[in-house]
Amino acid sequence: MPDVQLRLTNQSIFLIGPMGAGKSTLGRLLAADLKRPFYDSDLVIEERCGASIPWIFDLEGEAGFREREAQMIDELTQQTGIVLATGGGAILRAENRRHLRERGIVIFLRTTLAQQLARTRKDRHRPLLQTADPKAKLAQLREEREPLYEATAHLIIDTDQRPPRQVMMDIKQRLLELDLTPARPE
Repeated sequence: MPDVQLRLTNQSIFLIGPMGAGKSTLGRLLAADLKRPFYDSDLVIEERCGASIPWIFDLEGEAGFREREAQMIDELTQQTGIVLATGGGAILRAENRRHLRERGIVIFLRTTLAQQLARTRKDRHRPLLQTADPKAKLAQLREEREPLYEATAHLIIDTDQRPPRQVMMDIKQRLLELDLTPARPE
């Protein structure tokens, strides 16, 4: 396979998608393979705040968390040559979508509701799923967010029923095929 690293030069790669799509796992694999720094926006927020995401949600509510997230997305997307895994709701704000789309290559990691449910079933670290019916909540989030993921992404990659390394190889191949020539002014 041709060298993806050379093809992308300093382009950053931003992974978006719902919780349970594999953004953090695939981000780490891709960053290691491409020899790039990896960031997970949620983990960076936790490190900076010295508190977990659920605690931030409890104390500040979702609005407070989304403000912190917007600041983090703005900061991280200004770096070049990184791989960034975002939180599932990072695309809710127009400014985040704009920063992601304009500052790097955005990859929407798409997964089915069944796969999301299986991957998040025992995870108590996801405040939005601390509800009596996590499946209904995931379905509601999917309906609200999927059009935003699709509109923001340069590439869409399906992750269901595939080993992470296979998905990573698919991402690398699709990056090689991506037209990275800048648009010409009219």
